[in-house]
Amino acid sequence: MSLNAVVSAERPHIGFFGLRNAGKSSLVNAVTGQSLSVVSAVKGTTTDPVRKAMELLPLGPVVIIDTPGLDDEGELGALRVEKAQRVLSQTDIAVLVTDASNALAPAEAELVALFKERKLPYLIARNKADLLEDRPALSENEIYVSALNGENIFELKEALGRLLKAPKEEKHVVSDLLSPGDTVVLVIPVDEAAPKGRLILPQQQTMRDLLDAHCTFMACQPQELSATLQTLKEKPKLIITDSQAFGRVAKDTPEDVMLTSFSILFARYKGDLETLVRGAAQLKNLKDGDPVLISEGCTHHRQCGDIGTVKLPGWIREFSGAQPQFSFTSGGEFPGDLEKYKLIVHCGGCMLNEKEMQHRLSCAARAGVPMVNYGVAIAQMHGILKRSLAPFPKLQEIL
Repeated sequence: MSLNAVVSAERPHIGFFGLRNAGKSSLVNAVTGQSLSVVSAVKGTTTDPVRKAMELLPLGPVVIIDTPGLDDEGELGALRVEKAQRVLSQTDIAVLVTDASNALAPAEAELVALFKERKLPYLIARNKADLLEDRPALSENEIYVSALNGENIFELKEALGRLLKAPKEEKHVVSDLLSPGDTVVLVIPVDEAAPKGRLILPQQQTMRDLLDAHCTFMACQPQELSATLQTLKEKPKLIITDSQAFGRVAKDTPEDVMLTSFSILFARYKGDLETLVRGAAQLKNLKDGDPVLISEGCTHHRQCGDIGTVKLPGWIREFSGAQPQFSFTSGGEFPGDLEKYKLIVHCGGCMLNEKEMQHRLSCAARAGVPMVNYGVAIAQMHGILKRSLAPFPKLQEIL
């Protein structure tokens, strides 16, 4: 499999954690065979999580994350520790790197307890084993390693590979809703917000999933949908639209053709579509001054017609008849104090891995805050949510 065959959001994320000077960065470099992280005898050299999407034999495509030390000091150190802990929400497999000469420190033991609490597969890599004269027996998920001389580095990768090979339910963006030979129309706006010369990730992944399922698809812009449908001898099985064009596309889509959005499909693919559909009901209940969080999983240049900061707030004000107070986050930012919000409106999460999206949903649930995603919210505000859930009849029943 080539390096670019799997996008970062679909790769297993392996996080390396530990105290300062436990040798995390040295071990990451030994495992990857690259100078991925800066190494120094000075404590706290790694100040921010370092990520690298790569092909790691014998594991395949992965994302390696090196994190700051969990015992960093001072106000700045506390921020670094917070960033390291935040990486846990994105991690599929954790590696605790500890000095083989010492027993686990309280901070390390707390981290192991956190791994267990989150049911996160983990290994304890007892580094600097080359300095030991005697080697006590280890538990099943521990291994002696030496980043200095390469001892047991291959064995560590093999152990990670065994954890990664745990069976996972096969998931599909849309192909499980279709049969080979079905025709699908993709409606893709090309406006000032569209990236120059390329398609965004949800569009690419949907196309690939359709090809793998031996389905036929056509792509057009919203204003071209009617003409595109007239060229077909038979009606398509499904129309998938960008959420921003929901209103216009719904008007041009025959009532007997299923309609949904990329965002709704990805809500199912990476999150919990039922929870997000239930969260849509809160849009009508918003009052003046209610705090609403609009969160995106990616970072991009904001433009005058930006969906997250401009269009959605406008639609929400119009739909609710109220003037909520909006807050915005993007990329890896996601507040820890969610209790103050009346509603969270999240993007489709195409740039986040499933682990991170599930974490954000669970944080909202613990805080008792309804959460909805862009596609579900826009469909609700255009009065077409029930129709857009046609591929998921059971969800239509909860509206």
